[in-house]
Amino acid sequence: MRILTSYSVRLGAVPVRLQDTLDRYRAAVAFFIRVVDAEWPAFAECGGSMAAVRQAEHLCVATRMHPLPRYDFAAEFYKFPSYMRRAAIAEAYGHVSSYRTRLSAWRSAPSASRGRRPGMPEAGFACPAMYRDNSFVRTGTYTARIKVWVRSTWDWIDVALRKTDVDYILRHCASRTECVPTLRRRGKNWSLDFAFEEGVVLPEKKNIDNTRILSVDLGVNSACVCSAMEPDGTVTGRRFLRLPGENDRLEHCLGLLRKAQGRGARRMPRLWAAARGAADDIAVKTAAFIIETAVLYGVDVIVMEALDTGGRKRGSKRQRLTLWKARYVQAMVGQKAHRLGMRVSHVCARNTSRLAFDGSGAVRRGDESQRTGGRWSLCEFTSGKIYNCDLNASYNIGARYYIREILREKSERTRSVLEAKVPAVSKRSTCTLSDLKDLRAALAA
Repeated sequence: MRILTSYSVRLGAVPVRLQDTLDRYRAAVAFFIRVVDAEWPAFAECGGSMAAVRQAEHLCVATRMHPLPRYDFAAEFYKFPSYMRRAAIAEAYGHVSSYRTRLSAWRSAPSASRGRRPGMPEAGFACPAMYRDNSFVRTGTYTARIKVWVRSTWDWIDVALRKTDVDYILRHCASRTECVPTLRRRGKNWSLDFAFEEGVVLPEKKNIDNTRILSVDLGVNSACVCSAMEPDGTVTGRRFLRLPGENDRLEHCLGLLRKAQGRGARRMPRLWAAARGAADDIAVKTAAFIIETAVLYGVDVIVMEALDTGGRKRGSKRQRLTLWKARYVQAMVGQKAHRLGMRVSHVCARNTSRLAFDGSGAVRRGDESQRTGGRWSLCEFTSGKIYNCDLNASYNIGARYYIREILREKSERTRSVLEAKVPAVSKRSTCTLSDLKDLRAALAA
């Protein structure tokens, strides 16, 4: 298994204007987007980006055997480096291929549910890769040379790399394979983003009867609830992450956004950047907490919900839902867990919070129950018991994983017998912790 991570190294004072390099590369990407879109029947037959690069160079680059190409790239882009040109072609091919796929899906959809026609792709915020020995050369631990567009030509300049960033990479990424960096601009600062690749070999998957899991319920208001569970449904540990200070900061940012929108403001980049920064901070701390809990209880698998966060957000919490970084948290947890030899699994998210873990049926939340005081963090069972809603969901998440893995290991005949004895396990979207215990009892019998 490959794990890719990236770290940004800020550049010191640069004596030339680097924005010209970025503009030049994006103009090249836009040029090839037009070419690929105009000649799409020929590019549609390409099996990948390498074949697309050869096709685009045949159409745009003059050679001794082909002196008059259909599109003259060199006339608009003087001395453009060949390796950067190929990167621009690959990026343009990816944009147009995605656009053509979306356009085909839009045309095949019924006219009543089509929505807007997909727009033509643009270069956007494409950034050039600085290939080793061709665009990027290290001259020291904290210095390097990069080739950029300066004085109407492509030339080398010396840059200084920030010491703290380089020291961090040397300390944490010494065993990883360093890939080519990418030149990026963030605000007024320029940086080189280094990608690192590492191979991870996960241990052999254990028998389900010897597998301990950590079931995680990610929340919008509360960060997460973790429950360590055994194969028989025994809960051996519970941990809650609230992050009240971080949530207050996010609510403050959202309040400023709503206030500005109420006054008629449309574009608020600084306010949105502050809100996204607060949401990212919550996501990073949540992922670190989940891994810390998994190590604490020595689990083999981390189980989370397969969340569908797409679609239009509605209601008073739509801004909060838009900034909910659930997928980001799951991606970080996956990489961190794989480095530690743990597996990550996802289960159906439907009804995990709606159904009581004891099998008593649907719970009442928020305005549905007077005893919870309108709080969505609590729920009321049909028996009258008041329980933490996220903790209840974490039990059901873990139970669904065990039920799925138990039935997967059985033969078709055994599975049919078990589903006849415990009918609830045949439908995964309604399984609860009580169903897991009933299934264990049926297996023991």
